[in-house]
Amino acid sequence: MSGATDPGPSDASLALSEQLRREIDDAGGAIPFSRFMQVALYAPGLGYYERGPANVGRSGDFYTSVSVGPLFGELLAVHVAPELLRLSAAGPVRIVEAGAHDGRLASDILGALDRHWPELVGSLRYAIVEPSDTRRAWQARTLAPFVGRVDWLPDIPPGIRGVILSNELLDAFPLRRWRWREAPRRWMEQGVAWDGSRFQWTDLPGEAPTEWALPDALADVLPDGFAREDCPAADAWWRHAARSLEAGLLLACDYGHALDGLPDPSRPDGTLRGYRRHRQVADPLESPGDADLTAHVDFSRLRETGTAEGLSTEFDGTQSGFLTAIFRNTLNDPERFGVWTPARLRAFQTLTHPQHLGRAFRTLVQARGR
Repeated sequence: MSGATDPGPSDASLALSEQLRREIDDAGGAIPFSRFMQVALYAPGLGYYERGPANVGRSGDFYTSVSVGPLFGELLAVHVAPELLRLSAAGPVRIVEAGAHDGRLASDILGALDRHWPELVGSLRYAIVEPSDTRRAWQARTLAPFVGRVDWLPDIPPGIRGVILSNELLDAFPLRRWRWREAPRRWMEQGVAWDGSRFQWTDLPGEAPTEWALPDALADVLPDGFAREDCPAADAWWRHAARSLEAGLLLACDYGHALDGLPDPSRPDGTLRGYRRHRQVADPLESPGDADLTAHVDFSRLRETGTAEGLSTEFDGTQSGFLTAIFRNTLNDPERFGVWTPARLRAFQTLTHPQHLGRAFRTLVQARGR
């Protein structure tokens, strides 16, 4: 963000910048962007997601589906409840959420299940995978009404019967960024260097993913500097979650699109973005820790990863399409969900309309044992 309203870097950002400069010096002049992003977002006490829960919502830097109100969690509850009921006939079930931020989505889901599926109360436990002590404290405050029914875990355990879910988690995993270089006709990984006054991009040695090899005709015309990203951490997380799911659903809602393995001509600078006060920042390397850093999730890769682990795909498409299908289900069972009030309808429009949250968000649901 630039202009008269730019408040400049915060004290935390200045401390992070110093830490990153030391790392760059120790590494010989550059670090991978994935490391820069890891520090900027998650450094204990200083990273963007360690600052406080108020960075989300109208007064923060960006909106999420949870910011709209409880409807998103209520609709997810409608979707997962039948599977939880089916599995609970044979024993206890769990919902495992990774990346729960301040716990509001967990609260919305548990509240909806308690109101409309009270028969699950005795057999369902909710678990949050959260490595940060800071965020665990936020979540514990939000989920105080459900004390004794929520667990915090360091990782997804094996043998989950129920639902594993994430909402706007994978788009913030540290990623690798690449640029096409015409002269060597190859993709070059992007690192971050310090020029004495600011952080800047630099090419790193190393080989690009083998599946990115381009046909000669495309390599001849692809512009120098064309950017794209890949996120091995997101693929690894999905694989681990799939292997941990004994029976039930694996679900993700996130920014993203389905790719076919080729560069996307509509995104010559890739999908990496920084957001602060609901505006895109001009330079994602500027003032680390003061802006959210995000990039689109490659849902095609996630789907292929889950399929390779034996999961079947139940939905892969826009969040709008996913929530609209759930909306229709609520009309078939109004006693379970309650009345579609004007406030609920307004929230639904915000979640699904292409000019609001329905445009960039996608949903992937895969299953085992159905």
